[in-house]
Amino acid sequence: MPVAIVSGASSGIGLAIVRALAEHGYAVVANARRIGSELPGLHADGLVTVAGDVGDPADARRIFEAAITHFDGVDLLVNNAGVFIPKPFAEYSVGDFDRLLKTNVLGFFHLTQHVLAHMVRRGRGHVINITTSLAENPIKAVPSVLPILTKGGLNAATRALAQEYAAAGVRVNAVSPGIIRTPMHEAADHGFLATLHPVGRMGAVEDVVRGVLYLEEASFVTGEILHVDGGAYYGRW
Repeated sequence: MPVAIVSGASSGIGLAIVRALAEHGYAVVANARRIGSELPGLHADGLVTVAGDVGDPADARRIFEAAITHFDGVDLLVNNAGVFIPKPFAEYSVGDFDRLLKTNVLGFFHLTQHVLAHMVRRGRGHVINITTSLAENPIKAVPSVLPILTKGGLNAATRALAQEYAAAGVRVNAVSPGIIRTPMHEAADHGFLATLHPVGRMGAVEDVVRGVLYLEEASFVTGEILHVDGGAYYGRW
């Protein structure tokens, strides 16, 4: 049975990824800062939840060690935990910056470092980072320089790590979503948010899940930034 770690897994995209992987026969370690021992619609068999902040090195180690202790390995890591704070650049606080860096960058660093070292020892594995299409195509109506800075860094790291670890049998890819319909977006904003995609709608969590599953199955693909954004990556219209 393949084993996956999914961060940011208590709701939205992360929870949908956990469900899809479980349906495809994966054992899953699901992490979020606040997460119960069970997840809606999922059986306890093959599922372990770990509450903790991926930006904390001790918590990141606990998440990794849970996979080793319960399932004896990690085949897939999905770095989904993320913070998005949109506001004009001059209005960001140091606290905003620290929060974005801790989750989006340090969370990626601590957990991925443990997992990659383990995958290299095994000679196989796959890391998928969840980023954002805004990192490559900013939109004036959604000022978000600091999320773009951190998620754009993950895009660059995806390509660099893919090169660094290809010969070791480890792939590294990213899914780069547009704006996805999740509880973080107020229903009153959905009409406006739909206009930010050429196809005229927001994405669904299932769209991101399909991207993750595709990359996991596509064994000849590494270093890819897969845009799941209704065409937003190709420029403002």
